[in-house]
Amino acid sequence: METLKFKTTINCAGCIKAVTPSLNKLEGIQSWEVDTQQADKVLTVAGEGIDAETIRQAIEKAGFRAEPLR
Repeated sequence: METLKFKTTINCAGCIKAVTPSLNKLEGIQSWEVDTQQADKVLTVAGEGIDAETIRQAIEKAGFRAEPLR
């Protein structure tokens, strides 16, 4: 299983609710969570065959920014 992390602008429960449909429809994602308590609002995505650019685009389509963390 792969794990990808992103710095995001997802900062509250309402934001998580808004991005949920976009992330849940992506293939290969087994789980995801956003740590809204952290300053960088880190999104952690776990799955098989997941692609950082596809995830980033899905988040941006939902109205938020995401930057892969290295």
